[in-house]
Amino acid sequence: MLIRHRRASDVLPSEITPHSSFLKRREFLRAAAATGAIAGLGPFMLTDRAEAAGVKLPNIQKTKWTTDALGKDDKLTPFKDVKTYNNFYEFGTGKGDPARNAHTLKPKPWSVVVDGAVEKPGRYDYDDLLRGHALEERVYRFRCVEAWSMVIPWVGVPLAAIIKRLGPTAGAKYVAFETLVDTEQMPGQKRSVLQWPYREGLRMDEAMNPLTLMAVGVYGEEMPNQNGAPIRLVTPWKYGFKSIKSIVRISFTEKQPPTSWNMSAPREYGFFSNVNPLVSHPRWSQAKERRLGGKTNIFGFTAKRPTLMFNGYEEEVAALYKGMDMARNY
Repeated sequence: MLIRHRRASDVLPSEITPHSSFLKRREFLRAAAATGAIAGLGPFMLTDRAEAAGVKLPNIQKTKWTTDALGKDDKLTPFKDVKTYNNFYEFGTGKGDPARNAHTLKPKPWSVVVDGAVEKPGRYDYDDLLRGHALEERVYRFRCVEAWSMVIPWVGVPLAAIIKRLGPTAGAKYVAFETLVDTEQMPGQKRSVLQWPYREGLRMDEAMNPLTLMAVGVYGEEMPNQNGAPIRLVTPWKYGFKSIKSIVRISFTEKQPPTSWNMSAPREYGFFSNVNPLVSHPRWSQAKERRLGGKTNIFGFTAKRPTLMFNGYEEEVAALYKGMDMARNY
């Protein structure tokens, strides 16, 4: 039972590359998180998350997206690249800005407002929103519209499981999300590069698809600030900007909600934003991509590879768009 509060496709396990770049944290926190030794505390309740950064998440369940191979060339992206090469404009527009600036984010305590066409609206503590759901590890391809990609071992909860417990009404056709707005915690919001808050949305059948994940960690550990702590969306068949970070609101709507990049540049960024190598961005081709963390040439670049339709998840999601013009509904 949710307690409402009213206060303000995959790589083989043998292919997983151990990372060595996590910052060292207090040993008792590592041990407590790994063994559940702190009495009465769930996996998400580990004091101030600034203290707990890098703490292992306990009791992570393996899934078919972990044990089945994505492909022989789909090695995990090194964690140092995952945490230092980011798009998170709330902390700056440069790829390295989030890693440098996100220490100002305070993701504990955290709450998420649920509203709209739903049976159980309210302000939920982060822990209460997730309590009762098993954490799953899923290794997904992650493709950015700028033609770079990664392979990332996310940890989280299927969005469908959370939605079912919240009880959307018959009028709910879409799920909308908003990121925190706080210029002290997110100094990039002092610049009008986008209309804040950052907004994203999915059609209900997309939100309920088994691939859609509410991620709370990466590489088996708590989500770093620059990657969207404490909770973010992951939709692996869509371009990366659809995976909204640091979520503070989930709204169930009858009409298609506004989304940040579509509001900012509608000619370049559509609502659906599915990975499609046949539809070029107005300023570059989407037919190929560069995988971060791979072998580089003498100029420091990885070789280009063909971009897969729906980022390689065509079997799981193509039916969602049957009969749609994917060039028009981009």
